[in-house]
Amino acid sequence: MKNLTIAFSMLLILLTACNNRSRSDVNTKKPGGKEMADLNTYLVEKDRERILSYVERKGLDMKESTSGLWFLIKNSGSGGSLKDKDKLIIQYKCSLLDGTLIYSSETLGSKEIVLGRSEIEAGLNEGLRMLGHGGEAIFILPPFLGFGLVGDSKSIPPRSTLVYEIKIMN
Repeated sequence: MKNLTIAFSMLLILLTACNNRSRSDVNTKKPGGKEMADLNTYLVEKDRERILSYVERKGLDMKESTSGLWFLIKNSGSGGSLKDKDKLIIQYKCSLLDGTLIYSSETLGSKEIVLGRSEIEAGLNEGLRMLGHGGEAIFILPPFLGFGLVGDSKSIPPRSTLVYEIKIMN
């Protein structure tokens, strides 16, 4: 009985000691605006470095827009630049920087969109405006111009940089 009392007392002391741990060693402070801005700047810079490495590896002569969209116009098309409300039929191939194919018109069929109205990525919307009917291009969308922090909840992982090969069919 004496051993049982000692064992019970030791268990009680151990449980109490674990629960009374100081909370001062746990960081409960949320990051402020400056910390979040610094983190965002860091992530954008890292994405840009990865894109530059891809462009160099592939030997592509790409340009970067002021928004951060990378583009290579293979054929500008005809009829001037496209505008909001233009209806387009596009053939496309969407992949990750590592070459993993995500979506393509070969498997899913051509895509019909209304420029500026369809729910497409901001970077793709910007890039298509650089083309005319029949235009072809390669666009690289950093995460903030693509599906951002969350991905598309289907095939595109969070924070993915996307490579689009696009041809406007009409």
